[in-house]
Amino acid sequence: MDSLLGDQEPRPAGSRRAPRQRRRGPGCLIALVVLALLAGAAYWGVTTGIDKIKDQFSSAEDYPGPGGEDVTFEVKPGDTVSVMARNLKAQDIVASVDAFLDAAAGAPGTDAIQAGAYPLQKQMKASDVVDVLVDPSNIVTNAVTIPEGLQVGQIIDVLTDKTDFKKAQFEKALKDPSLGLPDYAGGSAEGYLFPATYSFGPDEQPVDMLRDMVDRWKQAAADTDLEAKAQELGYSPQQMMTIASMLEAEGRGDYTAKIARVIYNRLEIDPNPSAGFLQIDATVNYALGKPGIARLTQDEIDSVADSPYNTYKHKGLPPGPIEAPGQAAIEAALNPADGPWFYYVTVNLATGETKFATTPEEFAALRAELDEYCDTQSDRC
Repeated sequence: MDSLLGDQEPRPAGSRRAPRQRRRGPGCLIALVVLALLAGAAYWGVTTGIDKIKDQFSSAEDYPGPGGEDVTFEVKPGDTVSVMARNLKAQDIVASVDAFLDAAAGAPGTDAIQAGAYPLQKQMKASDVVDVLVDPSNIVTNAVTIPEGLQVGQIIDVLTDKTDFKKAQFEKALKDPSLGLPDYAGGSAEGYLFPATYSFGPDEQPVDMLRDMVDRWKQAAADTDLEAKAQELGYSPQQMMTIASMLEAEGRGDYTAKIARVIYNRLEIDPNPSAGFLQIDATVNYALGKPGIARLTQDEIDSVADSPYNTYKHKGLPPGPIEAPGQAAIEAALNPADGPWFYYVTVNLATGETKFATTPEEFAALRAELDEYCDTQSDRC
């Protein structure tokens, strides 16, 4: 019979001598160590590869940032990260719930986000949102909203009403050189106090608040590439802000870029950039010291005939902005629509419906349409 103990010496049948034992030397230990290292390397390689594949094919939709319209986001007591994610998505602050959850999962402090209101923007990158929410110093302590289209005097009235400071303190702060107004503003803050929602800290003084607003305008100017695009169009940044302010007063929605084209067409009737009369009511109202827009009488136009803001009596652009334009108006000024129009009329003051014309005859027909609207449908004329 073949032996199953091939390394033992033959022995007589019936012998009780124990078989010789094999020695276990250091070779076995080395083999075990090598196997452990190989297993670890294999695991590390597999998990690393999985992570790389996961990162490469992640499907969570995310905005590239930096964001757009200012919004205030509220974290309520007891809100989980998942609840925050859904609420952020509902306000169009993040592109998807998963994008925020992914960003939050890798960030310290997300389990300790405090309840409160936070200043954010629509269409932000999810990781940027997390950075704001994990820092409790970002909680809004005194939120003040400045809407588009306000003149400096109106902005000061809002600040006076919403803070503990007096009007005279803000008026004094307007003259402070530390506001950081651009040189081409000529020392005037008109048009450069950007409309947005601001979160003023408890220690901020009037000059700090106004500086925050100028800084926010600088951000909008950078985002729209204001100075470079103004140069491409053949205008100064100050002139571009003046056009944007008129568009804020006169335009609405998709009509704004077409009104911008009317302004440029009138300015550029011949090679002289001051060739045409703009005939914009909002600038005359500014000369009259009135906020907003309204239909003007001939007597009102004639009463401020000497004002450089009277675009019925003086050719070209007025000397500066007439109110604070938002980012959409700035973008419309920098990106006018293509078209041959020289006239526009807002024929419905409630909806902002605006029609455009290329000839005086077409313009007269639109004015008649507005007259009928004012006579029969509106008391806003």
